[in-house]
Amino acid sequence: MIAAVTNGAVAGPFATGPPEVGRVMTEVALQLAVILIAARLGGFIAQSYFRAPSVLGELAAGMLFGPYALGGLPLPGWGPVFPLKGGPLPVSTELYGFAMLASIVLLFISGLETDPKTFLRYSVSGLAVGVGGIVTAFAIGDVAAVLLGIADSFLSPPALFLGTVATATSVGLTARLLSERRKMGSPEGVTILAAAVFDDVLGIVVLALVVAVTRAKGSQSTPADWKHIALIGAKALGFWILFTAVGLLLARRLTHLLKRLRSMTTIASICVGLALLVAGLSEMAGLAMIIGAYIVGLSLSQTDIAYELQERLRPLYDFLIPIFFCVMGMLVNFFAVKSVLLAAVFYGLAGIGAKIVGCGIPAWFTGFNLRGAVRIGTGMIPRAEVALIVAGIGLSSNIISPEVFGIAVSLTMLSTLLAPPLIVRAFQGGSGLRVAVEKRKEEEIRSVSLDLPSAELAEFLVSRINRAFRNEEYFVHRLHTDTPTWQIRKEDISFTIIQDDRRVILNMPARYQHIARFIVLEEILNLSEFLESVRKMQSPEDMGAQLLKGVFE
Repeated sequence: MIAAVTNGAVAGPFATGPPEVGRVMTEVALQLAVILIAARLGGFIAQSYFRAPSVLGELAAGMLFGPYALGGLPLPGWGPVFPLKGGPLPVSTELYGFAMLASIVLLFISGLETDPKTFLRYSVSGLAVGVGGIVTAFAIGDVAAVLLGIADSFLSPPALFLGTVATATSVGLTARLLSERRKMGSPEGVTILAAAVFDDVLGIVVLALVVAVTRAKGSQSTPADWKHIALIGAKALGFWILFTAVGLLLARRLTHLLKRLRSMTTIASICVGLALLVAGLSEMAGLAMIIGAYIVGLSLSQTDIAYELQERLRPLYDFLIPIFFCVMGMLVNFFAVKSVLLAAVFYGLAGIGAKIVGCGIPAWFTGFNLRGAVRIGTGMIPRAEVALIVAGIGLSSNIISPEVFGIAVSLTMLSTLLAPPLIVRAFQGGSGLRVAVEKRKEEEIRSVSLDLPSAELAEFLVSRINRAFRNEEYFVHRLHTDTPTWQIRKEDISFTIIQDDRRVILNMPARYQHIARFIVLEEILNLSEFLESVRKMQSPEDMGAQLLKGVFE
C-alpha cells in the first residue's frame, strides 16, 4: 500500500489505473475543469474590478495556471495538473485541439455577424491593409533581428523567421473584443476581418518563401524552387476566392433546403458541421482553418437564419471561447524570454508598431480618417496561434534557436496583453470614415408609429405581431439594444419593430411595406376583438373573491 502511494506521488496520478485512452481523457477533463473555472473567474475579475475586457482576464488566468507557472507545480500525491509537454507546444495535443475548435467557432460566428455587402465594399481596403501590414511588419522584424545582434544579415534564417513571425495576425482576439462591443459589422471591423483574410493568404506565401530560402542556404547546391513556391501561393489564394464566391452564391439555396427540416437546432448543427468541413479543407489547401470557418459564416450571414444561428450557437460560444484564450495564455513561456528580455521587449514593441503603421497608412489612403486608420492598425496588432505555429516550425526544423523562439513568443505575449486596452480605447468616439465615403444610396425606409394607452399593452401587441410573423415563417430576432428592438427576416425581406414605452414603431422597406402593414393591421383587429371579450368577462372583484374563497377557512 505504502509503495503504491509513493509510486503514485512520484509518477503522477496516471501512472497506474485506467488504460491509455482513459488516462488521457481523465487528464483532459481535469484540465478543462481548471481552465473553465479559472477563465471565468479571471474574466469576471477583469471586468468587475479593473474594467478591462474579459479576454484579458482569461489570458492572465492561462498564464497563471499554465505549465510554466502554477499548473506545472506538482501537487502532493498528484503531480502537475498541466505537465509540460515536449515539442514547441507546452500543452497536450488534445487540449490544443479544444483551443483550435474554439477558434473555428469564434471565426464562424464572426462571419455570421459580418455584412457581405459591407465586406465586399471594403475588400479593396482590406487588401491594401493586409499587404501594408505584411510588408511593413516583415521588414521591421527582419531589421530588428540584425540590430539586436540576433542575425548576421538580413537574409540569415533567424532574421527571416523573426520577420515572418511579425507578419502573422491572429484576428480571434480582435473579433472577440469587437463582438462584445457590437462593432463587428462596422466599416473598421469588416476591414480588419477582410485584411486578416488577405494577411493569412499572403502570410502563407511569405512562410513558403522563407522556408525555401533558408533550406537553400542550408544546402547551397539546391536552389529555391520558385515555381513550387508560386504554386503554393496560387493554390491558397484560389481556394479562398473559389469558396467565398461559391458560398455567397449558394448560401440562400442551401438555407432554403435546410429550412425544410423545420428544426433550428438541427439546422445550426449542420451549419457548424459545414464550418468544420470547410475549415479542414482550408487547412489542406495551405490556409489556416479559421479562414475556412469565416468563409462559411460570411456566406450564411446574408440569409434569414443568420441571427437564429447566432442565438443557437451562443451557449457553445460561451463554453469554448474562454478555453481558447486561456490556452493561448498557457503557451507563454516566461523562462524562454528571461535571458533575452530586453531584445524580446524591443522586438515585441517594434512588431506592434509595425502593424499600427503598416496597416493604418493604407487604411487612411482608402477612405478612413485618422481615427479609423488607428482603429484598423490596432485591430491588426494581436498575434497568437499563427505566430506561435510559425515560430514552432522554425524551432522544430532547427532553423532558429530556443532563444530566438523565446523572442518570437515575446511578440505574442506583448501584443496579447497590449492589444485589448488599445483596441477598446481606439474604438471609442465617432465615425472612422470620411464624410465623402460615408455617403451612399440607401433603400427607402417607411416608418409607422402606433401609440397605445400603456407600455403593457404595447408589449402585448408586439408579442402578437412577432408571433404572427413567425406563423408566416419569418425569423424574429431580439437585438441587444437598450430599447427593445426586434429584427424580422425572410429571404430578402427585413423589418424592424421597436417598442419605446407606449409607442410601437415599425420600420420597413418601401417595396415590402404592404406585407408588414397587412400583418400588423390583422393583429390590431384581433387585439380589438380580444379587448372586447375582456370587457365581457367576469369582473375582477368577483374573480378575486372566488379565488380567495376558502383560503382563510
